[in-house]
Amino acid sequence: QVQLVESGGGLVQAGGSLRLSCAASGRTSSYNVMGWFRQAPGKEREFVAAIRWTSGITYYADSVKGRFTISRDNAKNTVYLQMNSLKPEDTAVYYCAASRGTSYSGTYYSTATSYGYWGHGTQVTVSS
Repeated sequence: QVQLVESGGGLVQAGGSLRLSCAASGRTSSYNVMGWFRQAPGKEREFVAAIRWTSGITYYADSVKGRFTISRDNAKNTVYLQMNSLKPEDTAVYYCAASRGTSYSGTYYSTATSYGYWGHGTQVTVSS
């Protein structure tokens, strides 16, 4: 199994920045891709970004391209989501997830069902 623990959420004004972290433990070697999703009240969970552990190849949702950056520290088994130029519509609970997928398709990793393990989430609130 893999355990995922998110941190770094909080309250920030529009235009501000936050960096989320996702610490992975357990059988991390069996997972190839780490992703970030978010879910706002009354809305479905949506894909934000993903990164391959070994190559560092990244995938982004169009809504965050140019504002968010996903990265990883393999030595620390930690994935980060740097969020800049935050908007009120970025307000949501952000979840980290792990996928065993071997596909190189961005579409595959934008789907929540491609991920087998999930963290409990961290709240991000952007005030206007």
